[in-house]
Amino acid sequence: MTVKFMAFDTFDEGIAPGGLRSKNEIKILICYIYNSVNDKMSKNLVTEAIINDELANFFEISAAFDELVNDKNLIESDVVDGEQTYVISNNGRTIAVQLESALSHSVKQKSYNCALRLMSERKTARENFVEIVKTENGFSVNCTISGGDVDLFNFSIFAPSYEQAEVIKNNFLSYPQTIYKTMLGLLTKDTENVGEALEEVYGSASLL
Repeated sequence: MTVKFMAFDTFDEGIAPGGLRSKNEIKILICYIYNSVNDKMSKNLVTEAIINDELANFFEISAAFDELVNDKNLIESDVVDGEQTYVISNNGRTIAVQLESALSHSVKQKSYNCALRLMSERKTARENFVEIVKTENGFSVNCTISGGDVDLFNFSIFAPSYEQAEVIKNNFLSYPQTIYKTMLGLLTKDTENVGEALEEVYGSASLL
């Protein structure tokens, strides 16, 4: 892949200051993300990771990604949750290692962190299920905590509005294991576990 670092050959709509305006830089960033995360990821996840911090334009990311696939820098892997995933090839790793200096530290860090967070969120949503059901008086939020082959914990909670039901859903998916630890501690009178679980929630909240 020939790299022309100063060639601004992409649309800049939706790109924040310091974002990428060269298709080659976008390709390098995609390879960097795959090489750093070192796991299979879908095109949508990687695109979302880059877009979240307005590092590049959606259409340019899509085009750059497709070129990397066509050039065998990214290789098809499994289909996960209906999405085709990809892994990086040896050629892609070479691009990531040899050319990552073309990218600023903040661009690499933002996209890498976002990719990890999105992978974690999708894994949590896949393993822990939430269903919002309309009732006569409001909504029932049905939550299931999975332990793999067995459901560890099921519960339903009432919400008077859909907005509140969504809040409950999102908070549950943010702390499924903490919720399980708290309830198990309460039911078994294990106060140490309850204290640790609550500290996890409020400790995380204090960092936001």
